[in-house]
Amino acid sequence: MKFTPIKVNLFNFFKLPLAFLGGVRVQSITDTEVVVSIRHRWINQNPFKSMFWAAQGMAAELPTGLLVMKAIDDSKRKVSMLVTHQEADFFKKATGKITFTCAGGKAIRDAIEASIKTGEGQILVLTSEGKNEDGVVVSKFSFQWSLRVKK
Repeated sequence: MKFTPIKVNLFNFFKLPLAFLGGVRVQSITDTEVVVSIRHRWINQNPFKSMFWAAQGMAAELPTGLLVMKAIDDSKRKVSMLVTHQEADFFKKATGKITFTCAGGKAIRDAIEASIKTGEGQILVLTSEGKNEDGVVVSKFSFQWSLRVKK
């Protein structure tokens, strides 16, 4: 699959309907960075008039996963991928449009190359930072990915 925002958003409609219905949308994709947004709405709110932490988690995980999937596709190898750990920090109420960015594309490609050379799995941590429309960081998620090239 060619990784474009339109194709990924359509993929989400069919394969990740909860994320799609919650308002998670891919804004841009490059080899090194993915940007995803989500708008605070009734469907993803908590009782405290802000975005539910799990909705933020869906939007935060997507840019990391897309970067991994794109790097795997570009490598032309079969690679297993799995989130093995996740942490989050919340700094401000998430209201309005929140944009999550992950810029770990080079680290992913390096991990895949290391797995090809050693035949062993590689662990890397990718960070996805969520900012509101004023550019203020509202939350930061870290996802530990395990990558291993299949033989």
